[in-house]
Amino acid sequence: MIIVGAGEVGTNIAESLAPDHDVVVVDRDGDRIESITYSLDVLALEGDGTSLETLEEAGIASADLVIASTDGDETNIVVCGAAKAIGDPFTIARVKKADLLRTWERSEEAFGVDFMVCTDLETARTIVAIAGLPGARDVDSFAGGLVRMAEFDVHAESPIAGETVSEADRYDSLTFAAIIREDDVIVPRGETTIESGDAVVVIGSGESIRAFAGTLSTTATLENAEEVVIVGGSEIGYQAARLFGEAGIEPRLIERDRARARDLAERLPGSLVLESDATDIDFLVREHVGEADIVIAALESNERNLLVSLLAKRIGVERTLGVVGSSEYAELFETVGMDVAVNPRLVTAEEITRFTRERRTENVAMLEHDRAEVLEIEIESDSFFDGNRVQDVMARLPEGVVVGAVTRDGSLITPRGETVLKAGDHVVVFVDTAVLDEVTATL
Repeated sequence: MIIVGAGEVGTNIAESLAPDHDVVVVDRDGDRIESITYSLDVLALEGDGTSLETLEEAGIASADLVIASTDGDETNIVVCGAAKAIGDPFTIARVKKADLLRTWERSEEAFGVDFMVCTDLETARTIVAIAGLPGARDVDSFAGGLVRMAEFDVHAESPIAGETVSEADRYDSLTFAAIIREDDVIVPRGETTIESGDAVVVIGSGESIRAFAGTLSTTATLENAEEVVIVGGSEIGYQAARLFGEAGIEPRLIERDRARARDLAERLPGSLVLESDATDIDFLVREHVGEADIVIAALESNERNLLVSLLAKRIGVERTLGVVGSSEYAELFETVGMDVAVNPRLVTAEEITRFTRERRTENVAMLEHDRAEVLEIEIESDSFFDGNRVQDVMARLPEGVVVGAVTRDGSLITPRGETVLKAGDHVVVFVDTAVLDEVTATL
């Protein structure tokens, strides 16, 4: 496997895939190459990934996968084309421009790219998914939407803080899959106490997840939200507004640049586009932004997104999401006042890693920077899952695994110890990354 680009995206992908693959990382920057050499178990090569000579030195002849993850769209497309010219690997390109994605989608053989990930669009999708569930830090769907997974922070004032899992589990179709406490991933038992500062991962039906979210936060769900405000008419801001519109929510969008605001107003006929500086608190008060259910900061500047979030909080907004371009800042910004920081580079890295993992499962969600995964598996007739009870299956699996949900013939089954699994079932399983290799080897 060859990864071209050793920035934040490429490094995260390499870190996730190195345990299971022979990984070669290529980058022009010698300092990045030196850093990744000492931090990861990969072969790091300084060179130009668009060069045939560099790709040959990296072992393109025997590579089965090439991931182009530099910051340049055109560079990534050229890397994939060059790889196809001298080999037959599966190629993945990271791009920012949605126009390139649309061109590729009209002819999936375009550019020599087998799979394309659009950073801005994936970030917007992540924002809309998280915004749709009050208090959620991460959200994903499985089994055609029948099953949802969500991660929530537990605060001191939360009604489940101090409760046992048995006490907190008030919903028929909900499973507490994990508790993440500092650096530990805990598989909860009924007697496990949920503490303030924990993050809880739950799996179940959409209705049960929404009901559970409602007990943790008074913020409106997307279905009940009366006001969503997006600050910044960047491509991420535009795509988020478009996706909200598709979900039946027409947000207000604030953009400072007159020409860009006019263009967005034409492209988003159902949204109200306001031309102003959203860091002007008098403007925010005058436009009643404090009454919004959620404010999304999608400016190009990390610092201005933090400022917008803090100002929104000051005037009464309950929940803020912000785009943060560096993972180093994300945790800090959440500490000082931004409710959820979304890092486009991390979103992209997780989507690419997810795709490589999906080739052996039905669907994958990655949690806490790949400290844990949620897998969707279809049970085959020769699997040891077939015909066995959940408790018997769990006895053969390592610690760190939870069967979170089962779907059969389009219906959701909440798994209990006596539930018998059958061939054709789709099983959603939480797995601690530490035992991922052992688990996938048994599937």
